[in-house]
Amino acid sequence: MCDLIESQPPEKISKMKKLRRTLSESFSRIALKKEDSSFDEICVTKMSTRNCPGMDSVIKPLDTIPEDKKVRVQRTQSTFDPFEKPATQVKRVHSENNACINFKSSSSGKESPKVRRHSSPSSPTSPKFGKADSYEKLEKLGEGSYATVYKGKSKVNGKLVALKVIRLQEEEGTPFTAIREASLLKGLKHANIVLLHDIIHTKETLTLVFEYVHTDLCQYMDKHPGGLHPDNVKLFLFQLLRGLSYIHQRYILHRDLKPQNLLISDTGELKLADFGLARAKSVPSHTYSNEVVTLWYRPPDVLLGSTEYSTCLDMWGVGCIFVEMIQGVAAFPGMKDIQDQLERIFLVLGTPNEDTWPGVYSLPHFKPERFTLYSSKNLRQAWNKLSYVNHAEDLASKLLQCFPKNRLSAPAALNHEYFSDLPPRLWELTDMSSVFTVPNVRLQPEVGESMRAFGKNNSYGKSLSNSKH
Repeated sequence: MCDLIESQPPEKISKMKKLRRTLSESFSRIALKKEDSSFDEICVTKMSTRNCPGMDSVIKPLDTIPEDKKVRVQRTQSTFDPFEKPATQVKRVHSENNACINFKSSSSGKESPKVRRHSSPSSPTSPKFGKADSYEKLEKLGEGSYATVYKGKSKVNGKLVALKVIRLQEEEGTPFTAIREASLLKGLKHANIVLLHDIIHTKETLTLVFEYVHTDLCQYMDKHPGGLHPDNVKLFLFQLLRGLSYIHQRYILHRDLKPQNLLISDTGELKLADFGLARAKSVPSHTYSNEVVTLWYRPPDVLLGSTEYSTCLDMWGVGCIFVEMIQGVAAFPGMKDIQDQLERIFLVLGTPNEDTWPGVYSLPHFKPERFTLYSSKNLRQAWNKLSYVNHAEDLASKLLQCFPKNRLSAPAALNHEYFSDLPPRLWELTDMSSVFTVPNVRLQPEVGESMRAFGKNNSYGKSLSNSKH
């Protein structure tokens, strides 16, 4: 080749050298591009088998990768630590069910110190989360058909907790309500929803570790009979709607709203608790059990056998609790059975028909001849204290609608005129921020007793008992 080049005129030699240089550079770029593409494909070999979005589902087996590439793959994958803060060398791309992980390693063969696994500062014998011996039982708070609740203390950080100890039966396994409650609460982080700290599983028990909250709304109302301070009713209701709006936006129904399941802290923070009957609306089946919600707070559509319902199920309970806080007595305290409960509802809201409630005649348990014909009344005729507070009767009437689709949603209720005198900053809070972080927002002393006069037990135990109402 050298002889051939030397025999050519100088002009041709110059042109050939330029052409060869251009071709060499082009081939180099192609080779680099191919190598980078191959490397990117190799780096996601492990996770791409799960059909990550944007990735080819057919990946070359590791054995077919050249030896020099294998070294790069192994070193890069070893830098992944789920417990470390993201390093600059690591980029995570999340999909719905799994994480597709692309790694960008440095060209050097050494592992970056930024992505090394850190050793735990605690000793092997120190208490850790997820262990049964990490919590000390202080006193028993209550016992139900499948669980016992204790007030406890964490040996890890010294904080008070509520330990819901669920007994496991060999024949029956873990109660589905416990599984449902744990799975739902793990993903719910909100100031007005009880926080699930830890889950401990042994052969005999499943223990759910909750934040400890001082009392519940039922006990609070028992301590202050005759109706609560109007300003406190407003703050409690705002917090209840705030928590419900959060879960409803995530397609979750609570399905068991009652004062016993609304915890109240010593500062007045209200928290939704006991998600044992909660359901995600996104499950394939569109029908649900009608044996949900304590009788006094159960909506008429469910009482009449409807199994197709949505967030409006919870909103009826909100209306009942709202009236009870203001009036000091339960809105519809049925004493006998479902028939009696429905009669009490129709006495105030009127007996429904196809005009006022389209489709009511098709409900399984609605027989017109079984019910007395009542005309609807103004709510203040049944609960006179609603007239003492501006816009309270209007809000209650929009929540207590027999026809489910007419009930106000949680976000709409939060924007009702009833709350118009609250500080605007309350609507700007982040999910985990308490309403009491806003200046001048605080509970008022109830008539006759101060806010600190709580009972020592809370509703973690009480809500487990088989209450008739």
